[in-house]
Amino acid sequence: MSRTIFINDRLVPEAEARISVFDHGLLYGDGVFEGLRSYAGRVFRLDAHLDRLWASARAICLEIPLAKEALAKAVIDTLAANGLEDGYIRLIVTRGAGTLGLDPNRCSNPQVIIIADTISLYPQEFYDQGLRIVTAATQRIQPAALSPRIKSLNYLNNIMAKLEGLRAGCVEALMLNHKGEVAECTGDNVFVVRSGRLLTPPPDAGILEGITRNAVMELAHAAGIDCREATLTRHDLYTADECFLTGTAAEVIPVVDIDGRAIGSGVPGPVTSRLKDDFHVLVRQ
Repeated sequence: MSRTIFINDRLVPEAEARISVFDHGLLYGDGVFEGLRSYAGRVFRLDAHLDRLWASARAICLEIPLAKEALAKAVIDTLAANGLEDGYIRLIVTRGAGTLGLDPNRCSNPQVIIIADTISLYPQEFYDQGLRIVTAATQRIQPAALSPRIKSLNYLNNIMAKLEGLRAGCVEALMLNHKGEVAECTGDNVFVVRSGRLLTPPPDAGILEGITRNAVMELAHAAGIDCREATLTRHDLYTADECFLTGTAAEVIPVVDIDGRAIGSGVPGPVTSRLKDDFHVLVRQ
């Protein structure tokens, strides 16, 4: 089925959606993006995603050529043009076409691209039975080198860790920071339950502060669950009562095995199940 894509200021058929081979988003990963979800025709936390997109763009001195209100409308129009109510949206802003050199000042016309489609990141059995994951040798990039709060088009660090997971027979992999602390997985944030307390790594561990992560923390507080940010090691995960991941595409998914070690009882736990159900209710409100 042919999709309809938004580029810059209009919707075009997929076959007509083109950017220059000199675009620095392609040549150097110079750009930013957001992944969003829609449920029953409503985009989940659209304003929060746009705020993060603008923050990422400001951090790399990239001017987004549309106002937030216009971009929000473009997201909704792209969903409608593709006949999607429950969908996934990829919102991209590239530096634009330039030269073969790195100089961003020689680029012009930043490109705004919106793609809407369906997504199923993991099979249902993983939500019911839980994921097996492994720790990747590939570390998160040091925050002093590149802030993890910038959601840039350069995801090679994550892809290398993802390859490690796939070669180990797992669909996801845990990434540590340069201190050996738990940061996040290749595409998802990490939570553990220990003695009734819900813990997740803080921003300075080298994580992207996920929109779903923040929503789950709010749900935990509303449910009376003691939820806080804390520095975590692999020992904390190995000895946890429960573990789960959160992300826009993944939503809330349990983890039952890390590096061949069963987590808790080896099946999804009650806190994970409660928050997974609460999240499903939240996105449909």
